[in-house]
Amino acid sequence: MSVSAAKAFKGDPTLYNPEDLLLSSLASCHMMSYLYVCAQHQIELVSYTDQAKAILETYADGSGKIIEVILEPTVIVKDNSTIEKAIALHEKAHELCFIANSCNFPVRYDVHCTAEPS
Repeated sequence: MSVSAAKAFKGDPTLYNPEDLLLSSLASCHMMSYLYVCAQHQIELVSYTDQAKAILETYADGSGKIIEVILEPTVIVKDNSTIEKAIALHEKAHELCFIANSCNFPVRYDVHCTAEPS
C-alpha cells in the first residue's frame, strides 16, 4: 500500500495517509460490529453510511495526536418500528469494536436513523 502524509503536511493528496487510515479503521470496525448486532436482533437495514471525522491536535514541535473521533452513521432501516432499537444498538456495536477498544482517545457517535419510505 502506498501512503503519504496528509496534504496539510505537504503530502500527496491522492494517497492514503495514516490519519485517514485510522479513521477508516474505526468507522469500518464500528459498522461491522453494528451489522453483526443488527443481525442478532433481526433489524433489517437498507443502507449504512458514515461521515466520520477525527480531531487532530498539533504542536509547535511538529508532533500531534488525534484527540477525538466522531462517527456519524446514517442508517436507513426497513421497518419504521425498529428505529429506536436500531439507534440503541450502536452502543453495543461500540462496546464490541476492537479498534475503538484499542484507542486512548474518545470515540463518540452521533447516529441518524430513518425508515425506508413505504
